[in-house]
Amino acid sequence: MTFTVLVVDDEKNIREGLAEALKLDGLSVEVAADGAEALAVLGRDEVDLVISDLKMPRLSGEELLRKVAAEWPTVPVIILTGHGTIESAVQAMHDGAYDFLTKPVDLDRLSLLVKRALATRELSLQYRTLQSELEKRSQFASVIGRSRAMRQVFDLVRQVAPARTSVLITGESGVGKEMIAEAIHYDSPRHDKPLIKVHCAALTETLLESELFGHERGSFTGAVARKRGRFELANGGTLFLDEIGDINPNVQVKLLRVLEEKRFERVGGEETIEVDVRLIAATNQDLAAAIERGAFREDLYYRLNVVNIHVPALRERREDIELLAASFLKEFAEENNKRIEGIDTKARAALLAYDWPGNVRQLRNTLESAVVLARGTVINLEDLPATIRGAPEGEVVALPVGSTMIDAEKALIRATLAREGGNKSRTAEILGIGRKTLHRKLREYGLES
Repeated sequence: MTFTVLVVDDEKNIREGLAEALKLDGLSVEVAADGAEALAVLGRDEVDLVISDLKMPRLSGEELLRKVAAEWPTVPVIILTGHGTIESAVQAMHDGAYDFLTKPVDLDRLSLLVKRALATRELSLQYRTLQSELEKRSQFASVIGRSRAMRQVFDLVRQVAPARTSVLITGESGVGKEMIAEAIHYDSPRHDKPLIKVHCAALTETLLESELFGHERGSFTGAVARKRGRFELANGGTLFLDEIGDINPNVQVKLLRVLEEKRFERVGGEETIEVDVRLIAATNQDLAAAIERGAFREDLYYRLNVVNIHVPALRERREDIELLAASFLKEFAEENNKRIEGIDTKARAALLAYDWPGNVRQLRNTLESAVVLARGTVINLEDLPATIRGAPEGEVVALPVGSTMIDAEKALIRATLAREGGNKSRTAEILGIGRKTLHRKLREYGLES
């Protein structure tokens, strides 16, 4: 990881001299002539350490220290002071400064102090990441199942978790592919390192390349600051790429190189960055068919698909519906501070009979809605959406035998959209898919009009 240090001093020779010395230590350096300029840099760029003079025009070092402590508490500040202001430097230590140095600056002492401060910064970043990830471990309650199909998935997770190999998770939207990726990471030797996630379909080619590999300031329109990519942030841990089938061929080439060589350059940069990252990818598409169409690289596919874990659709493991429903019921009852004791017979029968095109995600949303709408302590049939209670006569989509899954999906989307009067948000909600996914399918099936 390359750290960025901000040097703040109103004396040009001092700030530029310190910048050159720090660059020799392999650090990226920004400079500012006073506290006001420094705040502008902090608001624009990612800074890991501030080295600031005490006495400056417009905004002093003391004021800058207080601003940094309030807005960027994990960024350490080293104060520079003359012999006549040592008492002020000691006060700055009480106000949260990491340490201080007297002028003229001893460069060897500065180098040692900077290394210690950056080590502290790195630890604080790691702790923050771990705290965030540990909180997510409670979400594993959703990765549950007693069906034979899910027991096979769990067996594969346990087998592949200790390895370093790439994993491709396949299955329909909403089956819980992201949860399986989390289970692999947290059951692996990398569990105390970062788990970084990227949803590839949500980003354009330029943004996705920048998101994965980072960029240098000015490398493209809108790149106002240098940015570390997800590969760099995931170093030592796991990178999860969701909807991998949607990435552009140009990005596929660069991704293949990282998997083969474990190194890359930021967009617009020349520095080669080496990383140790385990890659887990997921898709709801048929990548083999995409290869036939020329939309996906065959060599990248084999790099990703070293181990394949297919997560079955919820309709293929109906024995898990009650177990999942009970888990969601408990979660949302606690979240909404409601006393819910269970699901009545008719509502349970409706849940078991429904085909769940949106899979686990749709079931989760359904139970959240039911808990909010429930007037008593038991979820009944009237608390469920009309589509799940049972379609009234005339609202059935009929398909001839021999229709393909694409025909079925197209017909279902068209019928639901028509029934909802063209309301795409409501249609996506009923089908259990995201709005972006619905818009993509409308384009694919020529239903936009």
